[in-house]
Amino acid sequence: MRIFEAIILGAIQGLTEFLPVSSSGHLVLLQKIFHITEPTLLFDTVVHVGTLGAVFIVLWRDIGDILHHPFQRLTGLLIVATAPTVLIALLFKDLVEAAFTSGAFLGFAFLCTGALLFLAQKWSKHPGITKTDRTMQWKDALIIGVFQGVAIVPGVSRSGSTLFAALTRRLDRNFAARFSFLLSIPAILGALVLQVPEVLENPSGGVSVVNLLAGALSAGVVGFFSIRGMLKVVRTGSLWGFTLYVILLGTLILGDQYGTHFLL
Repeated sequence: MRIFEAIILGAIQGLTEFLPVSSSGHLVLLQKIFHITEPTLLFDTVVHVGTLGAVFIVLWRDIGDILHHPFQRLTGLLIVATAPTVLIALLFKDLVEAAFTSGAFLGFAFLCTGALLFLAQKWSKHPGITKTDRTMQWKDALIIGVFQGVAIVPGVSRSGSTLFAALTRRLDRNFAARFSFLLSIPAILGALVLQVPEVLENPSGGVSVVNLLAGALSAGVVGFFSIRGMLKVVRTGSLWGFTLYVILLGTLILGDQYGTHFLL
């Protein structure tokens, strides 16, 4: 992996981590296009850390409030939502690593993201009272966590899946976005913990430290603007553009996988 490739991959990660289009799916796709053959799971995790920095900067008020009042209800909801994600990640770690390496399920996964976004748009239009952190139920958090767990598959968007679950559980759109982004913190930290044995065995993961740092910095800078923009889109805008994009991308990838073999 060359440094300009690391910077581009980091920027793509920062842009797509908070957009409902699957950052991991785009990283796998670009790694295939660039013919990067080094082990990539460590690089994917490191650039996720870059976006984690963006979350801390943009949502510093929410995070500061949690740190000052750790036993509040929101903390419990985040823990409940994180639990199923951790369980799914531990149970299917080997399968997910294989999916990152092969990219075999990318097309289907992007189409799955498109379906979730389509349904989220439809179901969130129903009138009625919406929930906030004070009225959100524990069952809502558990369901959101299950959908986040499913999104460990590259191509299935984490933010898209959690927004789908949150909006269909009638969470307020602004709170749904904030909860989804706050939920990314334990998810990314958990991914780091899972990578500790690999890091100890092969500290560079086949990628130079300079490239790892360049990718993380690029992801953090772009991620800062991405999360700010996505918060505004969820509050006041539409997800139809993202829906169309991932459906077209998934269709293109499937056509390539089973026909042209130009990309994968």
